[in-house]
Amino acid sequence: MSDRRALANAIRFLTVDVVQKANSGHPGTAMGMADIAEVLWNDFLRHNPANPKWINRDRFVQSNGHGSMLTYSLLHLSGYGLTVQDLKDHRKLHSRTPGHPEYGITAGVETTTGPLGQGFATAAGMALAEKKLAQEFNRDGFPVVDHFTYVFVGDGCLMEGVAQEAASLAGTLKLNKLIAVYDDNRISIDGETPGWFADDTAARFRALGWNVIADVDGHDAEAITAAFDAARRSTDKPTMICCKTIIGYGSPNKQGREEVHGAPLGVEEVARTREHLGWKHEAFVVPDTVMRAWDARPRGERAEAEWNALFTAYEAKHPELAAELTRRTAGRLPDDFDAVVASEAERILAQEPVRQPIRKASNRVLGNLLASVPEVIGGSADVSMSTLAWTGAARSITPDDFSGNFVHYGVREFGMSAMMNGMAAHGGLIPYGACYLVFSDYSRNAVRLSALMGLKTIFLYTHDSIGVGEDGPTHQPCEQLVALRAIPNMSLWRPGSELEALVAWESALKREGPSVIVAARQDGAVFAHRSGDLDGIRRGGYVLQDAGGKPDIVLVATGSEIGLVLEAAAVLEGQGKAVRLVSIPNGNLFAAQDRDYQESVLAFGTPTVFVEAASPLYWYQFLKGPGTVVGVDRFGESAPGPEIYRVMNLTAERIVSEAGQFLC
Repeated sequence: MSDRRALANAIRFLTVDVVQKANSGHPGTAMGMADIAEVLWNDFLRHNPANPKWINRDRFVQSNGHGSMLTYSLLHLSGYGLTVQDLKDHRKLHSRTPGHPEYGITAGVETTTGPLGQGFATAAGMALAEKKLAQEFNRDGFPVVDHFTYVFVGDGCLMEGVAQEAASLAGTLKLNKLIAVYDDNRISIDGETPGWFADDTAARFRALGWNVIADVDGHDAEAITAAFDAARRSTDKPTMICCKTIIGYGSPNKQGREEVHGAPLGVEEVARTREHLGWKHEAFVVPDTVMRAWDARPRGERAEAEWNALFTAYEAKHPELAAELTRRTAGRLPDDFDAVVASEAERILAQEPVRQPIRKASNRVLGNLLASVPEVIGGSADVSMSTLAWTGAARSITPDDFSGNFVHYGVREFGMSAMMNGMAAHGGLIPYGACYLVFSDYSRNAVRLSALMGLKTIFLYTHDSIGVGEDGPTHQPCEQLVALRAIPNMSLWRPGSELEALVAWESALKREGPSVIVAARQDGAVFAHRSGDLDGIRRGGYVLQDAGGKPDIVLVATGSEIGLVLEAAAVLEGQGKAVRLVSIPNGNLFAAQDRDYQESVLAFGTPTVFVEAASPLYWYQFLKGPGTVVGVDRFGESAPGPEIYRVMNLTAERIVSEAGQFLC
């Protein structure tokens, strides 16, 4: 066999041996794409295994992540420190080789891929980040941001709608350094795909504005090399390379069939495959000559050293730009960020409280913060003016000008959210993206992956309740808040004032993990904050008003419902009751506080009424005594917002009545 085929076969046999030992996994994809991966990683991919976070590395994403042994074999062979024992531990508890590649667990894995299509969309976000940062920081003779994003995709990825959303926008934005490789093997779990996937993929991507290199033999190294050469020369379009492959290539009895997709070959078939491909080595053994040929560390060190020399010269000529790029890629906020937040807080505390929609308050503080945090890149799924995601500091990114800071994603909520994950994983940018809260369901799986990876992504949702009004139940969320709060590692804010909105954005920009900011379209309450409220807001919940001493009743609200509990409190106080008002703008944060702090706010054991225009389920965890939750447990109606609040019996009168059940 040729030396090149031996390098590819190293991937195949590490894969079949690992999957056989684990008695679980997906060998077919890795066996079928081994020749493509070998050419890419040995001839084109610029990376340094000794420094997996080198900022100018090419990004590699395997969107068809079920075939994770392709990625793990590549990392092991090229020198990322993934050992044979790590491979043998594939799919075992706490291993560095889980069933699907996971960001933050395995060096060299750029993003978590499992739900099909999202890796492709995430890669599009990485390519967007590269193009944005290149325009901002590169100067003549100093291409300090200059790398490609490569993504492998399968039939399943291209069937998923999120891939279509991202592909459409990537073509529109001319992301020419995005190179996708389609593993066209005509097989998915249910069998041969032409019965349910008859798309002309090449024609589809041409129509989306992509450069398409079709009908490439995915087992011919020369043809693959020519395709990558052509793809890298594209100056105005992303490229899709359509490779014809055989799933499970080399398995004499199972290649080309669905049974090799997601199951071990079996002991006998592994032996036959060894014989068929002429691989004479024992399980998990790769000969030294092959390992040396695969070792990417020497050329990786040279590539990074060349870039370091370039950056040193860049730093001498453009010191401010170099310092800014270094800060951003290190993930540090500007030194004056806290001072800017403090100044904003002083402004808010000094002004006369006014009735205003919370989305407007959010827009104001965001616009004021953006001037001091230039790495923030905003966007909206077509409704930038309705969500008020567009601020006075926003400037549009266009296909031919990436100097702006706002992406018009079009009506692509899922694609937007997955691309934001790609920007965050790439580094150097902090993305936020907006849509209506009810349509967060379209993108929920990308939001979930953001939390799983711990990415600094910010999801801005407005039109948060039955207060949306005339648009009716299709646009009025009721279960979305509890669903988003339930995501592990999520931080959800539902501010009820401009100061709470400021802290929400401060927290989101500081947090190493995703945040959701829910800003109501309807007016918030009119009330005055005290300077001491800042600390409580930052802890997720605090006493907004208190009669002093032990309260007779505690009323708790979030967002625009603070106005309802203020009205109810006035009635109860008129009846001689001592009322404590509590705002919990972030239940996730408040739940993480120690019990003593929670008790100091909620006065456990005191009758308590929680109020929120959403599913009541979330708030019962905080009831440590008599009390109830007033919420929304059915779909809304089409009518003016205030009328729907009355129809749904979400009123101050209802709150007074509920409180009365617990008062003597």
